[in-house]
This record gives sequence, structure tokens and C-alpha cells, in this order.
Amino acid sequence: MPKVMTETPPPRPPISAYIRTLNEARMIADVVRAALQVADEVVVVDSGSTDATRDLARTAGARVIEQAWLGNGGQKRAGEEACRHDWLLDLDADEIVTPALAEEIRGLFAGGAPSHKIYRTMLALAPPVGAPWRDFGLQTRHKLYDRRTVRAPDHKAWDQFEIPAGAAVGRLKEPILHYAFTGADQFMAKLNRNSSVRAEALPLKPKPYLALRILFGMPFYIAKKYILQQYFRGGVYGLALAVMSGYGRWLRDVKMWERAARK
Repeated sequence: MPKVMTETPPPRPPISAYIRTLNEARMIADVVRAALQVADEVVVVDSGSTDATRDLARTAGARVIEQAWLGNGGQKRAGEEACRHDWLLDLDADEIVTPALAEEIRGLFAGGAPSHKIYRTMLALAPPVGAPWRDFGLQTRHKLYDRRTVRAPDHKAWDQFEIPAGAAVGRLKEPILHYAFTGADQFMAKLNRNSSVRAEALPLKPKPYLALRILFGMPFYIAKKYILQQYFRGGVYGLALAVMSGYGRWLRDVKMWERAARK
């Protein structure tokens, strides 16, 4: 009987990945398995899923904790606290670590601790039609970091930390693939939900200022996506997403104006 050769998986560095979830059965197993290419542990912080999210995450290899929703930033804080390691990889439940990115991160730890405490990590949209947008429309994030240097903000709406003064930031070349939505209907629902959270949680702007943004802001919001972020390279679908994204940003102004008008 011939001897079966098995490949030993590469050692995983001392990284804890954490993921916030609420009814994320669509992708959570794939996200956990992809994270385990490079993370020594994956912690799922669930805020009351009623679908199979928790079971799927455990089966895929994650440790699941249950935490009532604390807001976008507060929930990340709970994830940070639950992790065993100080080096953290912050993932959403629709973000996939590619083999190339896992190899790049392992390389950072090959000789011991990385040279930087925070690493810039780009998000590449993987739209429901067509190939991932790897070289345009990228979003800048800082997903890999040492919690002894920086922590997620304890905020209801914002969950991205500010870079500490004087901190040097490294850069990862390979992006995370972001499977943000399954179609226009889900994308619009997500934009509507996010605009509501931010309109209520962010500092209130004056009504005249908001009125000007409502009157004139939408073309600029669309142009920012379509031209500056190069959504035009996505063809017809790129235009559609730019328009929907601009509308979602404009909707936040409208909802904040309503909030100001109630004062």
C-alpha cells in the first residue's frame, strides 16, 4: 500500500481573530475557516443570533461568546477583551482572509514580533456579480494590530480606531475580500440601517448646514465613489453601486436633519 503524504500546515502566529455576529449564517463558517489559516484562535462575539450562526461558527473552529449589543465600537471592545493574544485581527462576518494574505501575515511573525504595532489592511469588494475589485474601489482599514498600542473606540456608531500620535503604521499588500452584500436589495437595507445608526449617534449638525447637504450633497457623494474611488472601472454595476452608496450617505443627512428638527 503506497504511503500517503500529508502536508503539515504552517504554524500559526500568536494572533486572535475576532468577529461580531448577528444572524450571519450565510458566510460565518467560511470566514472562520479562512481566518484560521493565520490566527491561532477565532473568537465570535454573537449578539443574539436566531439562525445557525453560533453552531456553524463552533463547527468551523471558533470559540463563541454571547454578548448583548453594545454598539459598533463597544462590541469590538468586547471581542478584544475575550481574545487570548494581544495581536488581533479584526474581521466582519463577510470578510475572507485569502491564502496570500495569510502567508503575508505569517511572514511578519516569522522572525518574532512584527516591526510595527498597527498594519493597514485594504478591503477589496467582492460583488455578487463579476470578479473581486482588487485594484480599485478599495477601502482602507487597520485590521491587524496590537491591543497594547490601540483599542477599538467605545462608540455606538464608529468602530474604527484613530492612529495614536507618532505611531508608525505598516502596510499589508494583499487585501481582505469583502463579500458585503448579495444584491441590490440587501445593499440598500444595509445602507438604510447604517444611516439610521450614524444619524442618531454622531454629533448633531446645525439644520442650515444639513439643509445645504440635502440640497447639493448627493452628486458629490456619488462622484466621490464613481470617480475618486474609481467605481467607473466596475462598468454598469460600478455606476449602480456608486449611486446607491451616494444615496445612503445622503440619507444620513436627511435623518440627521429630522433629528435636528425634533429638538
